[in-house]
Amino acid sequence: MLHPNQLNFSGGPGALPQAVLQQVQESIRAVPGVGLSILGISHRSDWFAAVVAELEDNIRRLMALPASYHVLFLQGGATQQFSMLPMNLLAGGREAADYLHTGYWSGKTLPAARREGPVRVAWSGEADGFRRLPQEGEVQFAAEAPYLHYVSNETVEGLQFRRVLGRDDVPRVCDMSSDFLSAPGDYERFAMIYAHAQKNIGPAGVTVVLVKDELLKRMPEDLPGFLNYHTQAEAHSIYNTPPVFAIYVVLLVTRWLLQDIGGLSAMDAINTRKASLLYGALDESDGFYLGRAARDDRSKMNVVFNLRTPQLEARFLEAARQSGFSGLEGHRSIGGLRASIYNGLELSAVERLVEFMERFRRA
Repeated sequence: MLHPNQLNFSGGPGALPQAVLQQVQESIRAVPGVGLSILGISHRSDWFAAVVAELEDNIRRLMALPASYHVLFLQGGATQQFSMLPMNLLAGGREAADYLHTGYWSGKTLPAARREGPVRVAWSGEADGFRRLPQEGEVQFAAEAPYLHYVSNETVEGLQFRRVLGRDDVPRVCDMSSDFLSAPGDYERFAMIYAHAQKNIGPAGVTVVLVKDELLKRMPEDLPGFLNYHTQAEAHSIYNTPPVFAIYVVLLVTRWLLQDIGGLSAMDAINTRKASLLYGALDESDGFYLGRAARDDRSKMNVVFNLRTPQLEARFLEAARQSGFSGLEGHRSIGGLRASIYNGLELSAVERLVEFMERFRRA
């Protein structure tokens, strides 16, 4: 029999903050001050236009970005951005865009980009089984590339960059889906950032895209409206019917980050504590738990590990489910185990998992 209250350690959709969940429950019945369910409010209403405007401002404020960044709320997940980006920046060009191949999700971007134009893989971790990231000075970036693309946090392999890569004279584009709004950073050094919501900032259905105005001006204006960043920016993400519910929940999460947590530095301190507890459990287990990623490249969002045999991993997963821990299975591409500890997962949940891991090891 399963534990009645499961804790969500899934790679996505991830846990939402309890305070936000309570507000979501209320808004499904009726949004305060509106009197209608969030599931039935018009996307053309003044109320929703104000939601979008506040959310744009909240994200710029959290990331310390100027008004020159357009904040878009699009559909199609990060997967749509894999194609939409090269459609706007690579199609018809002669120079190859630089891409880093650091794991499962960055690998997914390559065939989509190659359908639109030339791509150069500036570095690949495939030979090492995607257990590490490139070291400083290990990658040579092309000055003539129309853009550089990389993934800041590889969810499957548990790898995370701690620095900004690339050249300042080549636009940086980064998929930050699984560590978006988890820590402060030099975000103004990026020409474009995109992140689907269902890891750190909300439910599935909306993808946040930040585009610097300077880069937007380089993009064509003759693409179909749904795939055209110009059209989406001019419409403030209400070109067609947007995912009103998902966007509203992201707004609630940004309010939580600003008002309850106190900003991204405070959020990072909590996330660092959670990751330190879990990696400590791995490192102090006398080899019972085996961390997968190189220590210098370990992710604060996704702790990926193994036990000595698949049979022991199966026993661990069953015992974890019975004890109230959900979503600890590793990604289907590599197996093993994975604890995703996104923003919304409380420190107490990680403390409970670490206690369980020690009990299981001793048993």
